[in-house]
Amino acid sequence: MSTHVNQHNIASMVDISEKSATVRTAVAAAAVSVSPQISAMLSGGEIQSKKGPVFQTAVLAGTMGAKETSRLIPLCHPLPLEDCQLEITLHGQVIQILCTCKTTGKTGVEMEALTGASIAALTIYDMCKSLDPTIEIGSIRLLKKTGGKSDFNAAR
Repeated sequence: MSTHVNQHNIASMVDISEKSATVRTAVAAAAVSVSPQISAMLSGGEIQSKKGPVFQTAVLAGTMGAKETSRLIPLCHPLPLEDCQLEITLHGQVIQILCTCKTTGKTGVEMEALTGASIAALTIYDMCKSLDPTIEIGSIRLLKKTGGKSDFNAAR
């Protein structure tokens, strides 16, 4: 039986009441491919779009998104995030976003880290689309999780 389907075959939240609280961390990544024009603009540091500073705004949006994950993803437990850090770097024509989330709780923060990275990528797209309509959001994936039953560490 699926963990998110009850005995009546109806989607339901997983009961975590019997689990022990542990420190949980997760790191997720997203990649945004941009044109040589935008890459050149970003290589000098932060750029201002018509909507403001791109990376700074994406960090704020990603943090806000991570905090709202349970409101966006069905059956996701609301978690009190104790830390959420976003790191945005440029590698050639690819903007790399890393979102690290941490809490002490009974369930993991993978969805929060993935949501934070995704929202940051969408924000970069939104802020730069007038400069380059060919921007592409690529790989969004979990890189690492610790705490709980099992840890996970993907090769970067």
